[in-house]
Amino acid sequence: QVQLVESGGASVQAGGSLRLSCVVSRYPFSRYYMAWFRQPPEKERGGVAVISPDSGIITYASTVEGRFTISRDNAQNTLYLQMNDLKPEDTAMYFCAAADRGLWPSQRLFDRAYAYWGQGTQVTVSS
Repeated sequence: QVQLVESGGASVQAGGSLRLSCVVSRYPFSRYYMAWFRQPPEKERGGVAVISPDSGIITYASTVEGRFTISRDNAQNTLYLQMNDLKPEDTAMYFCAAADRGLWPSQRLFDRAYAYWGQGTQVTVSS
């Protein structure tokens, strides 16, 4: 079955940087959109960033644009999220997600559009 394994979460101070990785197996990685979502404590899950199969389309949530960078390495079946200038409000469980079909623009940061999910990696930002 498809597996997604996130790593890189940690506790950091505000202003710091962190790089998350998601390694995907048993999946045609290069064919589909990939995304990062996050869920702060006691809040709903929301989209962070999404990237098209060829990296030609990238979309960020307004709260992270300019600070976070999503990228993918199709040869290594790996998705990345570089997070800079971290803020306490970035504290959340971060999830990697993979689609199983093409996505319309309105679906790209919609969690229900993604078929496969990792277990999450915790990011905690202290002030």
